Amino acid sequence: MARRMHTSRAALDRLLDPEYEAVALNTLQKAATAVGRELRLELR
Repeated sequence: MARRMHTSRAALDRLLDPEYEAVALNTLQKAATAVGRELRLELR
């Protein structure tokens, strides 16, 4: 997955860490694309 996201394993580990709160939206977008999904953000 890190390879598909063009990032390091350490960055992927941070993304997957439920305690880590500083995840950027573009990082979530890369992760969604890497697993063949779409990221949608909705504010209501």
